[in-house]
Amino acid sequence: MDLIVKSEASTDPSHGTPPDERTVEELLKRGVVNLDKLEGPTSHQVSAWVRDMLKLARAGHAGTLDPNVSGVLPIALERATAAAGALSEADKEYVCLMQVHGYLDGDRLGRVLERFRGEIFQTPPLKSAVKRRRRIRRIYELDVLETRGRYVLFRVGCEAGTYIRKLCSDVGRALGTGAHMQDLRRTRAGPFSEEDAVTLHDLRDAHVFHEEDGRETELRSAVLPFERMLDHLPSVLIRDSAVDAICHGADLAAPGVSMLQGFEKGDRVAILSLKGEGVAVARALVSSRDALEMEHGLVADTERVLMEPGTYPKGW
Repeated sequence: MDLIVKSEASTDPSHGTPPDERTVEELLKRGVVNLDKLEGPTSHQVSAWVRDMLKLARAGHAGTLDPNVSGVLPIALERATAAAGALSEADKEYVCLMQVHGYLDGDRLGRVLERFRGEIFQTPPLKSAVKRRRRIRRIYELDVLETRGRYVLFRVGCEAGTYIRKLCSDVGRALGTGAHMQDLRRTRAGPFSEEDAVTLHDLRDAHVFHEEDGRETELRSAVLPFERMLDHLPSVLIRDSAVDAICHGADLAAPGVSMLQGFEKGDRVAILSLKGEGVAVARALVSSRDALEMEHGLVADTERVLMEPGTYPKGW
């Protein structure tokens, strides 16, 4: 989505740093690893391994994967953990192996799956981290990749919070045979894809190369600027003079807006500096159309500050 210029503004090169120009040391303090998690350990265990491997004080995963599920698990490092929650509303994609409990009719399977595209009702399973109440989730993509005997390999693109195990059970009930999830892999979480994911071994090697030989290439490929966790959100670029106020928890006022992407009232938005640095995550109080016309008033309610105060001089 292209940025729309509301008002021309320039940025002072003496303050802040474009994310891609951060040193390796800065990346380790405010970066994210697109990790390819193996089956077995919990997401919490994997985060702890990454923390200890990189000799950091803290690291946290963005979006939990069950121990028996593999695939994309973004790990936020140090100060970047403040941005991890931004991925909570991001769409996900999975490849699932489902076992049907009876005769599998390919034509009937196709008709049943078609009924599950779009909005569906789901009640979280008994073993879940959320309150068990019926809710609506959206399925964007549901395509069969292969069938063999009673096994179905399919890809599903879905809204955050969709339970694939429950989806398999509901599909089996609709087939009249019953079914269960046999295996699951997450292939995408928001802007993070399995094509760019690194393993724990890759990350360890990259860190050793940097510590022992001073090589940065591998570590820079493995540790990305934390702003990648905001890529799926509409962006609002603000003037240098507004940055420090936001860092102190102020809401975003119309005079501070320089450029923006399309959004609606109530959407979560990423507030960025003109250099592309993550300043905060906020909730839009107006639509982008209204924001373009505003000279005064509040545009967004700051929910989570991502940048340390004092990075930019006070303009308030």
